[in-house]
Amino acid sequence: MSDAVLNAELRPERGSRPAGRLRRAGRVPAVVYGRGDDPVAVAVDARDLQHILSGAAGANTLITLQVDGAGQLTLARQIQRDPIRGDVVHVDFIRISADETVTAEIPLSLVGTAEGVNMGGMLEQQIFTLSIEAKPGDLPNVIEHDISALEVGDQVHVRDLAIPAGVTVLQEADEVVAAVSIPRAMAAEGEAAEGEAAEGEAAEGGAATDEGGESEG
Repeated sequence: MSDAVLNAELRPERGSRPAGRLRRAGRVPAVVYGRGDDPVAVAVDARDLQHILSGAAGANTLITLQVDGAGQLTLARQIQRDPIRGDVVHVDFIRISADETVTAEIPLSLVGTAEGVNMGGMLEQQIFTLSIEAKPGDLPNVIEHDISALEVGDQVHVRDLAIPAGVTVLQEADEVVAAVSIPRAMAAEGEAAEGEAAEGEAAEGGAATDEGGESEG
């Protein structure tokens, strides 16, 4: 798991107007809380924060927040962004301990091209993140699963995923992650072909019966 250091300054003023002034000055208002200590209002550099959140671990990056000369291990949570520009406008930092487990949402990446897709099937991914629990140092950046061997009709369940040591998945083991299905158009064509084949067999059977009747006469 990636880690980073982020400097924070105490924020004596609260409210929308002081927060607006901070944002115009390139700062992001934030709150640090957790582990039984009182919440502390701080401000961090917007560019430094964006650089951290844009890394491989994203919001699961371990951040040592330097507040008033003391380092606190944290994770960024409740990240609020401007709906138009996408800039971070507020963030909560939760205090954590390296020896205690935390919960996190980890991206799930399917690797490769399923054999069933090459045969005309359609891959349907139903889960894109995994809810997990682990110690901060064991949090993975991503969970990957190779789907190359999947054929039409095959499914991948949570229990099929390779989970790193020290990580507990909080979702049900039989939950479907992805499946390779037959597109409706292909299924309809297959049903039509089966129907035509059945009609052909029935017609041949009827002709054979008629011929047999004539020979008996």
